Amino acid sequence: MTYRGPNDAGTELLDAGEGWTLGLAQRRLSILDLSPRGHQPMTAADGRVILVYNGEIYNYLDLRTELSDYPFQSTCDTEVILAAYEKWGIDCVRRFNGMFAIALYDKKEKTLYLVRDRLGQKPLYYWNQKGGGILFASDLKVIMEAPGFPKALRRDVLGRYLCQGYLNAPDTVFEDVHKLLPGSVLTFRQGESTMKKYWDVADVYQHMQEMQVTDYGEAKATLKGLMQQAVKRRLIADVPLGSFLSGGYDSSLISALAQEQLGSRPLRTFSVGFEDPVYNEAGYARRVAEHLGTNHTEVVISEKDMFDLVESIPQYFDEPFADSSEIPTMLVSKTAKQDVTVALSGDAGDELFCGYNVYDRIAQAQKLDRLGGIAHVIGQLPTGIGKLEDKYPFRIKTIAKNRDPRTKTQFGEGSYGEAARALAAWREGDLPVSYPTELSYQTTNWQERRMLLDLDTYLPGDILNKVDRASMKYSLENRCPFLDVTVVEYAFRIDHGFKYRDGIKKYILRDIAWDYIPKDLLERPKKGFAVPLDTWLRGPLKEELLTFADPTRVRNQGLFDAKTVNSLVTKFLAEGDAGHGSGKNFSKLVWSYFVFQQWYDAWIG
Repeated sequence: MTYRGPNDAGTELLDAGEGWTLGLAQRRLSILDLSPRGHQPMTAADGRVILVYNGEIYNYLDLRTELSDYPFQSTCDTEVILAAYEKWGIDCVRRFNGMFAIALYDKKEKTLYLVRDRLGQKPLYYWNQKGGGILFASDLKVIMEAPGFPKALRRDVLGRYLCQGYLNAPDTVFEDVHKLLPGSVLTFRQGESTMKKYWDVADVYQHMQEMQVTDYGEAKATLKGLMQQAVKRRLIADVPLGSFLSGGYDSSLISALAQEQLGSRPLRTFSVGFEDPVYNEAGYARRVAEHLGTNHTEVVISEKDMFDLVESIPQYFDEPFADSSEIPTMLVSKTAKQDVTVALSGDAGDELFCGYNVYDRIAQAQKLDRLGGIAHVIGQLPTGIGKLEDKYPFRIKTIAKNRDPRTKTQFGEGSYGEAARALAAWREGDLPVSYPTELSYQTTNWQERRMLLDLDTYLPGDILNKVDRASMKYSLENRCPFLDVTVVEYAFRIDHGFKYRDGIKKYILRDIAWDYIPKDLLERPKKGFAVPLDTWLRGPLKEELLTFADPTRVRNQGLFDAKTVNSLVTKFLAEGDAGHGSGKNFSKLVWSYFVFQQWYDAWIG
């Protein structure tokens, strides 16, 4: 774990009573108080409490003022956690504004607490051992290498992994190993554990909606002020700091707010460009940087630069993870680390303010849902060779079949989900590929429902996981101002019409950005980091893919259906050779399978 914390290391072994022993180990990436006073594991002044911790508490200075009676020995936020626990107990986590994974042990109560931040910015895995013990870590590889770990794979999660490209908390690929749910506290004492949520997306959203803000001017002014404070809090560091800048709305606004706080001192900004002009967006970022007056670094990366990182994916994403944008994210992190230790990013702007293109399709689908219901009823008529519904054109069939109220906004899976299930089939019955949880969100607006679902699943399971692993590979800390708790909770109060206005996504966020940056510098189609998966899988990775699809290997592995795997890969490669076809629609599915096999060889095989 040295790359997650290259500056210091510490271990402690404690007698936890009744035959129990507690071991704590930590690698430190020094951000605040670079002196030995910030060393972990850290013990409270009276010796009662000890902890290891990964992350940042951004409001630690405010908390420190409230805790002025504590005899602080350092100027870092770690000691504030100890002081807060001694004054308020484990409920102190409700007061923390930050990103964190904490393991805190109370010697008097002989109780261990594992805590994760509200939206899952920092990873925390735990293994419930057969003998009643518990092993926890920031990296899954730590648990995999623990003595006696059986590496028993969960086949029931493979359908969802293949379809989504990631595994969301609490699931992992192993039996008895879990990710701690975001916003949760796990309490462990003498072999017994309990789980409690201190912050929940659905509950907080419902509560905040009771205080809905319907005045646009008030909403914009308040949100802008909260964003300014969120950025200001994330500029506190005892090491060099900068910002990722893609030239899109989210990263441009964050960079603008940071430059506003720094005044005449230029902010360091970083972007990557691609040699292929089809994907290259570096020019947009450069123009925004010139307008803001930042000290901008741009690196142009080649397809080879990206391809060379493919083999390292299992090492740093030590659980199967198939979002290919991890590769350019690693490269921009590598670039930034040459000059800074902390980088701000614009992550979560899309989920909070309705930014993804899928939200347009979801709005259309809700309007057509009643007609879809009628089409579904008619579609049950027999045709002699199946139901009429199965003969519908693709788009009509998708709307007609979208009848499950628990998954209304996830209709886009369609044949993709069916293919994922078929690949991972290993017993009778369907494997889950979607999240049947939408009824927990108290809103009839499908866009809002999907945004909340994304905050519970896609954001922590994919986006934040990707950014944490890609940045920490280079010992770079990433900070997300949009995930400041004050911003998130206020976003839940804002009338949805201010976010999605006349088909314009993120309207209120765009309006704030226009206060800093001319509109013509920001208006462009949304692209994101693109990786040529089709070209790779049909070119330099083709032989490896064919090896992974070998029927004997697949049968011996016992995880996937060998016939379906071979058929999918053969068809995918054949359609590529023909230069046309729908095979590329399944390139992400083939990539998910490829990444899993790559991971399997690295850690299991």
